[in-house]
Amino acid sequence: MRKNVGTLDAIMRITCGLTGLAWGTSKMSRHYDRTMPMLVSIYSAMKVAEGITRYCPILDMLNVNSEKLLSRNDSFPSSDENVQALPSHGGTK
Repeated sequence: MRKNVGTLDAIMRITCGLTGLAWGTSKMSRHYDRTMPMLVSIYSAMKVAEGITRYCPILDMLNVNSEKLLSRNDSFPSSDENVQALPSHGGTK
């Protein structure tokens, strides 16, 4: 398996996954026969595992690599270039 989850993405997956696991566990401790807390716990456990291993099978299937999404070497046009690229509206004065 190659890593396809960036560091920030991995931290967010672990944090949200542990939060979901805590919520699901607290709900299942009182009502063990409910479906929603069980589904949230399973999904959250998958997110924690993806964050720890830094591999997501869905991203791999879509050929997306979130390690390169927030790289500082990417050159995005500045906001001034975006404003200049907009067509003028030819309004009246």
